[in-house]
Amino acid sequence: MKKIVLIGRSEAGKTTLTQALKGEKIEYHKTQYVNNFDVIIDTPGEYAQTAGLGHALALYTYEADIVGLLVSATEPYCLFPPCCTPMANREVIGIVTKVDRKEANPEQAKRWLELAGCKKIFFVNSKGNEGIAELLEYLKEEGDVLPWENEKNQ
Repeated sequence: MKKIVLIGRSEAGKTTLTQALKGEKIEYHKTQYVNNFDVIIDTPGEYAQTAGLGHALALYTYEADIVGLLVSATEPYCLFPPCCTPMANREVIGIVTKVDRKEANPEQAKRWLELAGCKKIFFVNSKGNEGIAELLEYLKEEGDVLPWENEKNQ
């Protein structure tokens, strides 16, 4: 799998998405430090929200193949400035989270990510497992076998 670093503000859904991508039970816990797993780097929202810590995020992008910018469909604003994706020397994708919420506005979140420079955008509901398969397919590399592909071969 291509390694992805997840970047977004606090409560954007980075840790919940990490759990969903790993096939784990969804349990809320606050990410206090950068969690560098095999193919996912889960970062605390404070790193994106604090100027002094933002530079650390840039360093973690070097350890990933893809940068995932997360915006919750329930957010009233977006942290990412227009045209910021060219600053990364990696592919940058957008991920709209919490699309299942009653107050969600996924189209607004999509427009913010497009304005930031994301060309490819995924819509996910991590708790309902919606959009997770599409994201995993995108991260898949030649030779990778996803769990549902294993079931087909048995």
